[in-house]
Amino acid sequence: MLPDFRVRQRDFLLEISRAMTAQLDLSEVLRLVLKASIVMLAGEVGLVALRDSDDQYSIRATLGVDSERLPDLNHRLDELMNHSGQQIDREFLNVKLNQMAVSLNRKLRQSLFLPLVIAGEPVGLLIIFRGYSVSTTENDFQILQSFADQAAIAVHNAQLYAQIDEERKRLAAILENSADGVMILDHKLRILGFNRALERMTAWTVQDALGQDQDVVITWKRREKGDLHEALREGWPFRLPPEAPVETLYLEGDLLRRDGMTLSVGITYAPLLDDEGKLSTIIANVRDITNFRRAQEMQNVFISTISHELKTPVALIKGYAGTLRRDDAEWDPQVIRDGLTVIEEESDRLTGLIENLLAASKLRAERMQLDLGDVALDDLAAQVVERFRTQTQRHKLVLKFPREFPLVQGDAVRLRQVLDNLVSNAIKYSPDGGTITVGGELDDTHVTVYVRDQGVGISEDDQAHIFERFFRVDGNLSRKTQGTGLGLYLAKAIIEAHGGHIRVKSKPGEGSTLYFTLPL
Repeated sequence: MLPDFRVRQRDFLLEISRAMTAQLDLSEVLRLVLKASIVMLAGEVGLVALRDSDDQYSIRATLGVDSERLPDLNHRLDELMNHSGQQIDREFLNVKLNQMAVSLNRKLRQSLFLPLVIAGEPVGLLIIFRGYSVSTTENDFQILQSFADQAAIAVHNAQLYAQIDEERKRLAAILENSADGVMILDHKLRILGFNRALERMTAWTVQDALGQDQDVVITWKRREKGDLHEALREGWPFRLPPEAPVETLYLEGDLLRRDGMTLSVGITYAPLLDDEGKLSTIIANVRDITNFRRAQEMQNVFISTISHELKTPVALIKGYAGTLRRDDAEWDPQVIRDGLTVIEEESDRLTGLIENLLAASKLRAERMQLDLGDVALDDLAAQVVERFRTQTQRHKLVLKFPREFPLVQGDAVRLRQVLDNLVSNAIKYSPDGGTITVGGELDDTHVTVYVRDQGVGISEDDQAHIFERFFRVDGNLSRKTQGTGLGLYLAKAIIEAHGGHIRVKSKPGEGSTLYFTLPL
């Protein structure tokens, strides 16, 4: 029969092993390992070092060691482990451990080195120092080795838990801060997870959404693609062979928010199956497609508009050319001149339209190239105004530049294009006529040119978009006037290529003023 102290020692070992394996916090496991080791071995100082992914060991827990001693101890540990490798040289080990003990306290007499190994793989090591020296029996060694094995399991489990917890936190951070809405559903379509982006999209709070049936939160005002319930009734996601990848399901439409507003969204449902192949969870990725739809609508309007814009001048050119070349008619010189004038004007219109399209296409591919030189913006504006005076009878065009307006460095052709677009727009959107003023202002560092009209004006919502490609202000007047929605887009690109900026000031019914500012 074992002596009582052996029984107590084994009972203690069993108790501390249970406590360690029940604990998943790594720092707490290391504390328990050290505390138990010091008690079992009557030690005074102890440390635990863990192995990292680079096969390097670093001290992660100590007892009886001042924190300022850690750099030196880690250095000594590196020397020890780098020399030893996989095969531990006992003599070298004892020398290095004694040096380590002396560096800590000259009263320490004995060092005990216990590798922590699991499934043949080193996890770390445990070193205990004590103030007396005594030989270790075979029974003592077996007990210590059993303790080291239990400690290795506890440390390994705690490390795995720490890794899983870190991955969980990382995934939670990604989901929570995703620009897309993310919703996690159980197999009965109850909401288990709901991120902040989805709060903004649906106007539901996380607290109110969790536990709800997804149909309560995801309410469609108009659904265009897909039906989750219909897909589930038809066997989604189990219709494919078991080895085939699980298909996602896509829905699209207008979502009715909790506050009564609507939002265009696309939802991708991704199923997760358990080990038995049953549906356990569905991850729903919700994306705001409002801007995509707007761009798509703008593109459709652009295609329709450009078709009309091309047809009109082509029809006029063809009509006048066909009329003038008729063999059965004699035209007087004035009629011929008038007809040729229309053909020339419509050809110029076609050329301008094509140039705008090419310029817009080129802007998408590369930065605008400028041919810089001295430009007199007041003279350039005078030329533009003079040309447009011949094209309108209902508008009064006025120049308002201060005397000796300074020159700027710029591309005269491109800046002329900007002024043409601004004045043309002012005429189009002033159907009842009025005064159109082209003027300039300056300060010590910049010049500003503006085009002011007395037209229909622009709403505040539209002002944020008028410089976008293909955008045209919605309304009856816009539908009646010619245009592709490229003029102001190109004007903005040209001004910004010159290092300037362009802006608009307007109120519906009170006209608009467009300004562009360039550095001197």
